[in-house]
Amino acid sequence: MVAANIYQSRVTTAQEAVKVIKSGQRVFLTGNVSVPQKLLAALVEYAPTLQDVEICQALTVGSADYVGAEMEGHLRVNSMFISANIRKAVQDGRADFTPVMLSEFPLLFKRGILPLDVAIVHVSTPDEHGFCSLGVEVGLTKSAAESAKIVIAEVNEKMPRTLGDSFIHVSRLTHIVPVSYPIPELTMAEEGDATIIEKIAGYIAELIPDGATMQLGIGAIPDAVLKYLFDKKDLGIHTELFSDGVIDLVNAGVLTNARKTLHPGKIVAGFILGTKRLYDWVHDNPMIEMHPTEYVNDPFVIAQNERMVAINSAIEVDLTGQVCADSIGPKLYSGVGGQVDFIYGASRSKDGVPIIALPSVATLRDGSELSKITGMLKLGAGVVTSRNHVPSVVTEYGVADLYGKTIRQRAQALINIAHPKFREDLTKQARDLHYL
Repeated sequence: MVAANIYQSRVTTAQEAVKVIKSGQRVFLTGNVSVPQKLLAALVEYAPTLQDVEICQALTVGSADYVGAEMEGHLRVNSMFISANIRKAVQDGRADFTPVMLSEFPLLFKRGILPLDVAIVHVSTPDEHGFCSLGVEVGLTKSAAESAKIVIAEVNEKMPRTLGDSFIHVSRLTHIVPVSYPIPELTMAEEGDATIIEKIAGYIAELIPDGATMQLGIGAIPDAVLKYLFDKKDLGIHTELFSDGVIDLVNAGVLTNARKTLHPGKIVAGFILGTKRLYDWVHDNPMIEMHPTEYVNDPFVIAQNERMVAINSAIEVDLTGQVCADSIGPKLYSGVGGQVDFIYGASRSKDGVPIIALPSVATLRDGSELSKITGMLKLGAGVVTSRNHVPSVVTEYGVADLYGKTIRQRAQALINIAHPKFREDLTKQARDLHYL
């Protein structure tokens, strides 16, 4: 009854709630498919009365009105990962990018490096004890919500109630906006040749042993891998995110989590991206444990899982094994995300399998193709994962095993999995660089 009274006393409209935000304040915005749509729209409407409000976020899905040119001087986004909807604003200099590993993103708020005035969050309806679940986005949000002085929450009856370290009590919600709209759906599709993606997924599946615990990075390749695992036994999940593909593996008795050395029997994740089928499946599902990202992505936590498999993608890989995944030359494109966290964690795991996977070529707007295995990274490109951390690189032409290999051996192995039409030129570059 006490919780119910607190809840009712704090109910307001989105338009009224955002008025607590003042000029010069720092605001955290829940991301992924959990972006609070009504509150964000109200903030955009209210923004012309504000000056220099900083919005801290990671990946967001949905409208980009809040980074529009007309918001300049009123709202300025500071993103720790560049999602597609804010990429142009960052590249044009109208929004900021802060490089940080995903495992450390919430610690910026928790440790007071970026003190938060307000957190805007999106939660489920409260249970009988007054606890709301953070639902599909727990990892990046929980610590931010706990660190902010003011917490404005959309309470959505359609937000699934996920379990684990995923709850916030109504007494922490200073302003409550009841809403009812479906959580946006997002499939793990990306541009590219489906045949190539399937070939890469097949090679990766061959590297995954029975009893493995898997991390599935964002994108079509990790999701495609799941379709090749139905002959495996007792697989598990410890990942920053997962999507619909895990459901069929669980139903088939393949994904049991039984041999996990940490959280046996549980799928551990920070956030979820998928369809309504997935959101319905995770609701009150005791197999699912959601945790803050500073725990899920901690390499020293990840390493406690034996046979840890980490699957991540790249923009380009040079002939020494350096991985660029956050920029195209100097042009900022995305971010480090959880790649370094999981590649390093898997490399420290007993019998771990860290993997960088990418198509061998990129197709440019004019239809021409560019090799993603390169002699050198583009001038100004960011090295996300160093050559010291990459044991395996996979393309549709096979697997390059780099662990314990010389630069000469690495260069030859990477040339062998490049697209055939680029191998002669890559060999010449390797000789010019004295790699071969």
